[in-house]
Amino acid sequence: MKEEVTSHATVNTVFIVHFILVIIAWVGPFVFPWYLMVLGYAVVVGQFLYYKRCLMNGAHGLDDSGDHTFYSHLFEKIGFNPNRKKLKDFVRGYLYVILAVFTIILNFGIGFQPLLSR
Repeated sequence: MKEEVTSHATVNTVFIVHFILVIIAWVGPFVFPWYLMVLGYAVVVGQFLYYKRCLMNGAHGLDDSGDHTFYSHLFEKIGFNPNRKKLKDFVRGYLYVILAVFTIILNFGIGFQPLLSR
């Protein structure tokens, strides 16, 4: 039987900031202007493309050299064990692009005005 290696992260200020930024990535399109959200998503995707990793992970002790990600760590902490490789590929390849497209459609296609742009 193959033993599953768990990810470990230190809960410190960077971990909390990282968690808050993940929450903002998801709820931000409803709160912040589209251009700030798209800029933020572009920075995240840019870091994945240039550095091939998330720069915040190391600052709170999460080794993402394998298939560990902040998302997989959070899921595992609540008892859900996703396929780490697929999750990492999705988060680093598609998630923030999808969120950026969603933000643009929400603002221009549907005409939704975020809370802080009224």
